[in-house]
Amino acid sequence: MSIPQSGGGPIESFDQLAAYMEAGCKPKDQWRIGAEHEKFGWLTDTRAPLPYAGPRSISAIFDGLVARYGWQPVREGENVIGLARNGANISLEPGGQFELSGAPLASTIEVAAELQTHLDEVRSIAEPMGVRFMGIGAPPEWTHDQMPVMPKGRYRLMTDYMGRVGTHGTQMMYRTATVQVNLDYASEADMVQKLRVALALQPVATALFASSPFFEGRPNGHRSWRSRIWRGLDDSRTGMLPFAFEEGMGFQRYVDWVLDVPMYFVYRDGKYIDALGQSFRDFLKGELPALPGERPTLSDWADHMTTVFPEARVKKYIEMRGADCGDQAHIVALPAFWVGLMYDQTALDAAWDLVKGFDAQTREGLRVAASERALAGEAGGVKLMDLASAALGLSHAGLAARGLGEEAQLAPLVESLKTGKVQADRWLELYEGEWGHSLVPLYEAASL
Repeated sequence: MSIPQSGGGPIESFDQLAAYMEAGCKPKDQWRIGAEHEKFGWLTDTRAPLPYAGPRSISAIFDGLVARYGWQPVREGENVIGLARNGANISLEPGGQFELSGAPLASTIEVAAELQTHLDEVRSIAEPMGVRFMGIGAPPEWTHDQMPVMPKGRYRLMTDYMGRVGTHGTQMMYRTATVQVNLDYASEADMVQKLRVALALQPVATALFASSPFFEGRPNGHRSWRSRIWRGLDDSRTGMLPFAFEEGMGFQRYVDWVLDVPMYFVYRDGKYIDALGQSFRDFLKGELPALPGERPTLSDWADHMTTVFPEARVKKYIEMRGADCGDQAHIVALPAFWVGLMYDQTALDAAWDLVKGFDAQTREGLRVAASERALAGEAGGVKLMDLASAALGLSHAGLAARGLGEEAQLAPLVESLKTGKVQADRWLELYEGEWGHSLVPLYEAASL
């Protein structure tokens, strides 16, 4: 989850909302790559989730990273809820998922090096405590009641609201983990093309990176339970954004959608003010019940934009949000896959040709099929195996055109296409065979 935004004066004109997004436009030579991943900490003697406080805890790991590696603490009240260093952040998801939001970097080679440094630092602090981390889309055994709760006001409000909308909101908050990449756009037209391709091909990412076939101690019937959870969360703020494929799509159309998403909160003076279900349109008119007579700032708008969760999200860049977290090679492969498609115009045009004929029903059907059957899924006459093969070929060509050797990072995805099996498939086979229906070996198998 995002940290509170800052900066930006009062919103004096409706046009400032779209202008906020337009300010993200950058020439190609300034495009960067921001990789993020979430992972679950666990205690090696009990396999219990890592708590926030105590001698073996998130707080203790934070203290070690500050003391040994120069990270700076980020506080909410008396609690350290994140760390910052050189443009990168470590933050906490509601159930203690330990997230690295990397610095904006020029290549996926740099992203891989940043990840290696991060994992080395975290291991050096955590392993002597008897703590390890696993890269997986959902914890295989833990129940909701076992999950720790992070001391963040935003999450207290969201937990209450999630219990009243959808069916899987609190599962998403406390028991899912993803890997994503944030990429730049050059113009409004470039944003629209990239967003459309990102949304239409997000099921391919869901399939290729599926790693959550277990939940509460048994197989759950899906390859990506994390993706299934997102389909039962809150229809007002999630999904495949059918409007993005309509004529007239642009910054303003996206703004209109975000304005119609109910609010969660307003952040003031270090505290989250409950605005659950209220309207940002009313806020613009000075009629927000939570803050009568007060009008929003641009930072309020930036905060509200972080409370929508479609499969691809626009802020001042585009976030690819459809993949489960996985092992180190897959964490690197995710940004490589999307950079190859998005940062080479020939590859991007060809990717759009792949998907431009899909209707909304096919796109949604592929999303469902990817979560259920990964590469074996199909919808609307489209087989995910074939679509993934074509998309990966375009990504490989796009990376090769960059001339940096980044295409080697697609290796785990190439292997999945050769075998037809993703990480979830391999773990299910082990569970049925060598593991003898035990999930204990999965903790080691998924460790980062």
